[in-house]
Amino acid sequence: MRIVDIRATPVSVPLEAPLRHANGCHWGRFVRTIVEVETDEGLVGLGELGGGGESATAAVAALKPYLLGHDPARLEELRFLIANPTASLYNNRLQVAAAVEFACLDLLGQQWEVPVSEILGGRLRDRIPFAAYLFFRYPHPTNGVREVRTIEQLIEEARTLKRRYGFQTFKLKGGVFPPRYELACFRALAEALPEDRLRFDPNGVWSVEQAVWFGRQIEDLANDYFEDPVFGLHGMRRVREKVRLPLATNTVVVNFEQLAANVLDTAVDVILLDTTFWGGIRPCLKAAAICEAFGFSVGVHSSGELGIQLATMLHLGAVLPNLTFAADAHYHHLTDDIIEGGKMTYAEGTLAVPTGPGLGVRLDRERVARYHEHYLRLGNYPYDQDPLRPGWAPLIPNDRWADPADARVPEIRVC
Repeated sequence: MRIVDIRATPVSVPLEAPLRHANGCHWGRFVRTIVEVETDEGLVGLGELGGGGESATAAVAALKPYLLGHDPARLEELRFLIANPTASLYNNRLQVAAAVEFACLDLLGQQWEVPVSEILGGRLRDRIPFAAYLFFRYPHPTNGVREVRTIEQLIEEARTLKRRYGFQTFKLKGGVFPPRYELACFRALAEALPEDRLRFDPNGVWSVEQAVWFGRQIEDLANDYFEDPVFGLHGMRRVREKVRLPLATNTVVVNFEQLAANVLDTAVDVILLDTTFWGGIRPCLKAAAICEAFGFSVGVHSSGELGIQLATMLHLGAVLPNLTFAADAHYHHLTDDIIEGGKMTYAEGTLAVPTGPGLGVRLDRERVARYHEHYLRLGNYPYDQDPLRPGWAPLIPNDRWADPADARVPEIRVC
C-alpha cells in the first residue's frame, strides 16, 4: 500500500454560543482542517488539524513531495520525514504530522479490518467517561442562546448538561473574570453539584501568588486537580509546594524534554495528553508509558476537536492503563459534526470507543461541503481576541479582567 494523494479541506462548524477563555474567545464556531490521505488501493484515511484555513491547506499540500509513494505503515519513518525535531526548529509541522498519523492509522485499520485501538495494543475499556467543559459564554448573537456570565447562569448550564448528557465531572474554564469572582462561581458550582467531581483551569494567566490564594480556597472541594494555574514549570512547582491539590497541565509538559524535566523535579502531577499537541496518538502512548513508570496520572486533553480527532482521543483512552480521570471535550458545545450520523451520542457522561475499521468514523460529504462553504464565507477568527475588547490581550500574569457586569452581546458573523 502506497500513498498517492493528500488533501486538506478547511471547515467552520457552529457552536451553541461563543466560548470565552483567558486569551480571547471562540467566536461561535470552530475552524478545523480535515485531512485525507489516499492510497493506491483506493482507501482514504482521515486526519484533523486545528484551525488553519489557507495556511493549513498550504502546509498539508506542501507535504506531498514527502509522502507520495510512501508506505503508511512506516509511521516512525514518516514522523521523522515530516517533523524531524532538529529540522522542525524552522517550521511548525508537529500538528500536521499528527493529522497524517491519524490518517495512516486509519488506513492500516481499514486494510487490516480492525479498530485503531487493536493496533495500539487492544482496548481496556469500551466507553470513555468525559467531563462537562463549562465556559463563560457570550449569548448567541442571533438567538441569545444560553449566556453564561452570572453564577445563576453557570449553575443552570451545569445542571442542563448533567440532565442532558449525564456528566459526573465538571471543569470550569476560568481566567476571564477577576479571580475572586471566579472563586465565587466555582464554590457555587460545588454547592450545586455535591455528588460530582470538579476541576478549574485559568489557562496559566495567574501569578503564583494568585494561584496559591485561589488553590487554598478550594482545597476542601471535590477536586480532581487544579489545571494550569500559572505558566511555566518553575511557577507550577512553586504553586505545588504551597497548595494541597494535584496540579495538571496541557501547556507546560507537551513534549518529552519537558516530561523528563518534570520527572526529575516534579512540578505537575497529572499530564493531560493531546493527540494533536504531542504529534499523534503514538507519542501520547509513549508519554503515558513514561508517566506510568514514574507514577504520574494522565488525562486526555481536548483542543476543540470534531469527530475525527475525537475518535483518536477515544482510541487513545481505550488503551491507557493509567487513565484515571474523565477525558476533556469541547464536543457538547458543537451543534453538528462532519462525520456520518452527525455528532456522537453521550450516555451517562461517556462516549463509546468506535468499533469499525480504522478510526471507525467516515466523512459525511454533504456536511463537509456545507461547513466548507461556511468557512469560505466567514473565514478565520482571531482566537486570541475578545470580540467586545478590541486590541486587548492578557498580561502574564494578568490583571486585565473582563467585567462580569458587562451584559453586552457581540456582533459577530455566525454560521
